[in-house]
Amino acid sequence: MSSNPMQNNVRPSKKMTSIAHHIVGQISLAKTKVYLKTDLLMFILLNAGWAYMKELEVIGEFSLFNHNRSLYSETGHLSDICYRVFSTDGEMLMSAEFFMIAFRIAVFVAALFVLQMIGLMLSLPIVFRKAHRTLRPIREIAEKADELNRLAFSEDKFRHIEDAIEHADPEGTINLNDRDLLGIEQAVNHLIARLQDSYRQQARFVNDASHELRTPIAVIRGYAGMLERWGRSDEKVLDESIAAISNEAEHMNHLVEQLLFLARGDSGKTVLQKESILLNELMKEIYEESFLIDEEHPYRFRDASELITIDADRTLLKQAVRILVDNAAKYTNKNDEIILGVGRTEDDRPYLMVQDTGIGMTQTDVEHMFERFYRADEARSFQGTGLGLSIAKWIVDRHGGHFEVVSRTELGTRIMIVLS
Repeated sequence: MSSNPMQNNVRPSKKMTSIAHHIVGQISLAKTKVYLKTDLLMFILLNAGWAYMKELEVIGEFSLFNHNRSLYSETGHLSDICYRVFSTDGEMLMSAEFFMIAFRIAVFVAALFVLQMIGLMLSLPIVFRKAHRTLRPIREIAEKADELNRLAFSEDKFRHIEDAIEHADPEGTINLNDRDLLGIEQAVNHLIARLQDSYRQQARFVNDASHELRTPIAVIRGYAGMLERWGRSDEKVLDESIAAISNEAEHMNHLVEQLLFLARGDSGKTVLQKESILLNELMKEIYEESFLIDEEHPYRFRDASELITIDADRTLLKQAVRILVDNAAKYTNKNDEIILGVGRTEDDRPYLMVQDTGIGMTQTDVEHMFERFYRADEARSFQGTGLGLSIAKWIVDRHGGHFEVVSRTELGTRIMIVLS
């Protein structure tokens, strides 16, 4: 099979170039029409302005309805046209030479139009480049489509692809060793890599979830056994077992709720209900609630110097911030301050901030902190599921934002949710 790469590329490129020229022509024609209309309007307004000023100068007033006006030439030549104003009873109040004034205004407007056309001509290369740049994605698609149309696939080609997929290497990648099929080879290998990565993430998620659920189930079973053996007669064992089972059941319920949230999010079932919200009020509300929820830490609120409004899902965004606040309270010593803030970054993007003076994190922990079930070594002594920050990241990602994290061990952590 023969193919001509130059031929494959030139034809769509010529079409896109022709379309770009057509777009530039349409834009130029539209601008020329606008220039003509505005210049004609300017000509009329300048003549009207001259007449207005002349009447004020000669008559002393300008009356639109009490005076009659006309253009008249005694000789019939354009050069002798005069502008005349009469009273309502026919008395001529003013007669002034009009032709030269109109001619000068016409020359001025014509010169302006010429300059506009020169500017338009000089801007054509820039407009053409912009049109060409805008059409680039379409041109690339057209080139790919043209290339596919020119590939005369034979039955042997299809068999070759089927055989390569069937005998893929242990990692699942295929090697067709065919220049014409290079694009298909890359696409299939990329798809296989994505499927393998998705499978590994799913397997890890299921394994981690099973591991996290195994602990509370084991605790519940252990205390249930104690109740069965001694709980009926030992009131202390009964109270301890009930408290432990209740605590583990609550922890397991919280874990399952978080797993369900992430599962619904990954499957696209969680839809954001966006509305216009005031970030200052949202953060102030979380700050005031923190006093009621957490009596062990003092809280301080840093408000922005302006009111910041964005479109967001209020409930989900508040959930993401609450996760950060709960983590700050969990890893901060009693009576140490936690700061909540709202403002704008240097590039004018709104942010929500939670800053603590807790145990802090290493750089390695910061890099993995949003992974599901990841918990730093220092954090394992604290109760938690390892899913909170993953949920917060999912929410922030769906709002088109990102996290900015600064943390030092033994000094604390500052996390900013930067929104668009």
